Amino acid sequence: MDLKEKMRSGKLYNCVDDDLIVEQTSYLEILYDFNQTRPSEGEKRQEILKKLFAEIGKNCYIEPPLHANWGSHVHMGNDVYANFNLTLVDDADVYIGNNVMFGPNVVVDTAAHPIRPDIRKRQIQFNVPVTIEDNVWIGAGTIILPGVRIGENSVIGAGSVVTRDIPANVVAYGSPCRVIREIGERDMKYYFKDWEIDTEI
Repeated sequence: MDLKEKMRSGKLYNCVDDDLIVEQTSYLEILYDFNQTRPSEGEKRQEILKKLFAEIGKNCYIEPPLHANWGSHVHMGNDVYANFNLTLVDDADVYIGNNVMFGPNVVVDTAAHPIRPDIRKRQIQFNVPVTIEDNVWIGAGTIILPGVRIGENSVIGAGSVVTRDIPANVVAYGSPCRVIREIGERDMKYYFKDWEIDTEI
């Protein structure tokens, strides 16, 4: 198994490799170009993201600055919105569905290191993919850890640390993040406290 295969399979590997660093730097150069664009350069931003990401759908808007370990392991669906300072530690694949929203300062992390210190000090790491399904809203300051899957339609409250899978159709928050309740009928009528949704909207 070569180094790139180890990166994407959960195996332990040494991340300090000359060829790996050269390849990673080439993607970081593309990311740098994205972060230097002007607010009026929407089309240019889209073209850069097509070069950077493994996949990106239609009508995606990412507010710079964007941070990524690679960028090339990100698979993004349609109509994704990310506020500023989205950080994608994408040493393994990050799968982002359609209509996903990220608040500011969200971290999606696929990389980790062994607890055992004699191995860790040699810069050994492993990676586990993260999946965020359709229609998920990730609140500001959330950290999503390796191997997590967040089910469709769910909402992750601001400041959460997501250490395990979250099912579909729930509101979850906290550190560690846990399911608080299911999305229900009241959510179909009210959008904030007792403020009713205008059905004409």
